[in-house]
Amino acid sequence: MKPYPFTAVVGMPDLRLALVLSSISPAVGGVLVRGEKGTAKSTMVRALAGLLPGVDVVDACRFSCDPVEPDPACPDGPHAEGSAAHRRPARLVELPVGAAEDRVIGSLNLERALADGVTDFQPGLLAAAHRGLLYVDEVNLLHDHLVDTLLDAAAMGRATVEREGVSVSHAARFVLIGTMNPEEGELRPQLLDRFGLTVEVASSRDPELRVEVVRRRLAYEADPDDFAGQYAAADAELAADIEAAQRLLPSVKLPDDALRQIAEVCASFEVDGMRADIVTARTAVAHAAWAGRTEVTTEDVRVAARLALPHRRRRNPFDAPGISEEQLEQALQDAQPEDPGPDDDGPGSGTPPEGGETSGPPPSSSPEGGEEPSGGGKSGGDQKPVGAGEAFRARRFEVKGTGEGAAGRRSRAITDNGRTIGVQPAGTKDGHPHLLATVRAAAPHQRSRGRSGAGLVVRPQDLRFARREGREGNLVLFCVDASGSMGARQRMREVKTAVLSLLLDAYQRRDKVGLVTFRASGAELALPPTISVDAAASRLDGLATGGRTPLAEGLLEAARVLRIEAVRDPLRRPLLVVVTDGRATSGADAVQRAQQAAGLLAGNVTSVVMDCESGKMRLGLAAELAEHLGAEHVPVTEVAADTLAGAVRTRISGKAA
Repeated sequence: MKPYPFTAVVGMPDLRLALVLSSISPAVGGVLVRGEKGTAKSTMVRALAGLLPGVDVVDACRFSCDPVEPDPACPDGPHAEGSAAHRRPARLVELPVGAAEDRVIGSLNLERALADGVTDFQPGLLAAAHRGLLYVDEVNLLHDHLVDTLLDAAAMGRATVEREGVSVSHAARFVLIGTMNPEEGELRPQLLDRFGLTVEVASSRDPELRVEVVRRRLAYEADPDDFAGQYAAADAELAADIEAAQRLLPSVKLPDDALRQIAEVCASFEVDGMRADIVTARTAVAHAAWAGRTEVTTEDVRVAARLALPHRRRRNPFDAPGISEEQLEQALQDAQPEDPGPDDDGPGSGTPPEGGETSGPPPSSSPEGGEEPSGGGKSGGDQKPVGAGEAFRARRFEVKGTGEGAAGRRSRAITDNGRTIGVQPAGTKDGHPHLLATVRAAAPHQRSRGRSGAGLVVRPQDLRFARREGREGNLVLFCVDASGSMGARQRMREVKTAVLSLLLDAYQRRDKVGLVTFRASGAELALPPTISVDAAASRLDGLATGGRTPLAEGLLEAARVLRIEAVRDPLRRPLLVVVTDGRATSGADAVQRAQQAAGLLAGNVTSVVMDCESGKMRLGLAAELAEHLGAEHVPVTEVAADTLAGAVRTRISGKAA
C-alpha cells in the first residue's frame, strides 16, 4: 500500500515548512513536532521520505557508505576507490519507543567472537538511518538509555558498540525527527536541544477544513493507489523544488547584517549556549535557498527564529515553549542600522516589559491576610489559589530495597545499564553478554567437545549475562492537605514551593507523578498517575484551600490509587509523599480513622511525611503520623538539598569538636 501523499495533508504550514527545510539542509538538525493526539503528525513525517532524492551507496555495504567518501572505519570496509555503487531511495527508519538497545545500535555475535575470533556485527537502526531520516514517534516516552545513545550519535555522527572488550564503530549521520504529545510528559533538555527546529500543531476548529481532512482520509483508505495517483504530480513537483534548493544551498550567502540580526534575536530571548545562533543561521540559509534567493534577508531570519528558538527559550521544565512576536520584531529592528539620534530617548531602548515571564511559575496572588481561617479549619469558605515561589533543588527521596522498574534516576534497581554486580545464565533474563563468565563456563568442556585448534567451542548453555544495578523511576504520589489550616500565614505558598521543587526533581529523575488532595469532607484524585509533570504543576498552581481536614479520607484515596496503579504498572514502585500538618478535624473520630488509614499503608509503601506545621507552638502531629505510616518525617523547611547538606556538615563539625 502506498504511503499517504505529502501534499495531501491539509493545513499545518509550519510543520510542512520545517520538514522541507530540514530536508534541504540536514545540518539544521531535524524537527520536533509537538501536538495533541490525532493531528496527523506521524502521517506527514512518514510521507516526507517519498520526496527526498535518492542516495548513492557502495554495493553490499550494510552501512550506506558514500562511494565518493566512504567511511574508513566501516565494519564492511575498507572500500577501495572506485568501488561499485548503486542509487537507492532515501530511507525513513522508525525507532520504536520500546526497542532494545542492541536493536538500536547493533549487536555482536559473542559465540563467533569466541569460537572463530571473528567480529560478527549485526547493524542496528542507527546504521540503517545513516544518510537518511530517523523517526521516533512519542519521543518523550523513550527510555533514558536510548536517549543517551541518540545523544552520542547525534553529537559525534558515529555509533559505537562496546561489548566486553570488543568494539565496533560506524558512521551514523541522520536527520532526527520526533513527534510527541506534551500531555504525556516533556523531553529531556539534552535531547530537546538536539532538535534543530520545533513546531506546535493542533487540530483545526474550522468545520470546512475538518470535513476536508475526513474526506481525504476516507478516500485514501478506500483506494490508496488511486488516491496517491491524484497527488503524484504535486509530490513530484515538490520533490523537484527540494532538489533544486539543495543545489542552490551552497551558493547562498549570509551577510553580516543578517548574522547580526540572528545574534540580536538569540540574545534578546536569552537562549543558552551558541547552538541557537548556529541553527538559526543554517535555517535562514535553507529558507533563502527554498525561496530561490542567493542571499539571506530579514524575512529568512524571522522565519528561522520562529522555528529554531521556541524550545530553547524555556528556563525550566514548567515553562510553555514559544516566543513573543513583539519581542522578535523588536530584536530584528534593533539589529537594523539606524541613523544617529539622541541618546537614550527612545521608549523601546530597554528590554520588553515584564510580560516576558521566561521562568518560574506564575506570580502568586496578593496575600490573603484578612481571610486566614483558624487552626481548626472550621471555615467552610474557599480561599483563592496562592502561587508558589521559585523552585529549588530538592532532596532525593528513595524507595527502599532494589526494584526492577523502568530506567530512571531515583531508586536502586536491576537494569540493563549500570555497574555489573554479578552474572546470570542464559534464559533467566536478557542482558549484555559477560565475556569472562562465558569463557569460564565453556572452558571445562573443551576436551569433551573435541576442540582442536584455536578458539573455543561454545554452546548456548555456556552464555552468561551481566547482572547490572542502576537506578529506576518511581511513581511519586503526592497526598496534599488543602484544608483551611494550610492557608494560614501564607503556609500554602511555602508548601506549593516545596512540592513544585519535588515535581521538578521527579521530572529530572524520570518518575511518574500523581496528585491526591483532601479538604472539607473528602478527598479527590486531582491528577491520575502520569509522566506529565507539567500537568501536575498546573493542577498544583490552581489548588485552593478551605474547610476541615479529612486526613483519613486522603490516605484512603492514596491507598486506592496505589492499588490500581500496582495492577497497571506492577514494576514501578511507589513513593508516597504526604504533605500535611498532621491535623485531622473532619468528624468526631477523625484522628482514630486517620491512624487506622495510616496503618493500612505502613510497611507496604515507602512514605515521606512533609511536615507543614509552623510557628512557635507546635503540636507535632505530623511526626506522629509519620510514625504510624512508618515514614520519614521531613519539615517543609528541610526539603531543599542544600538544607540537608548543611545539617550534615553541622553534625560532622559537632562530632569533631
